[in-house]
Amino acid sequence: MSDETRITALEEQIAYLTKTVEELSDIVAQQEGILEKAERRLGMLMEAEALRQSESEGTVPLADQRPPHW
Repeated sequence: MSDETRITALEEQIAYLTKTVEELSDIVAQQEGILEKAERRLGMLMEAEALRQSESEGTVPLADQRPPHW
């Protein structure tokens, strides 16, 4: 295998890897946005449930209580 052939093969491999890294970076960025949105929604749901429990029962919200096995 000549040096020129080896260099061409390496350049092709680098181009392929670069494209793959860019695609994975885009996917990770999308997933980060989805995860942040899900975390915000979960926080809002937990707050709403804690408020609902405190208003209906007048006690400490269930999420703030220790489990019975402790």
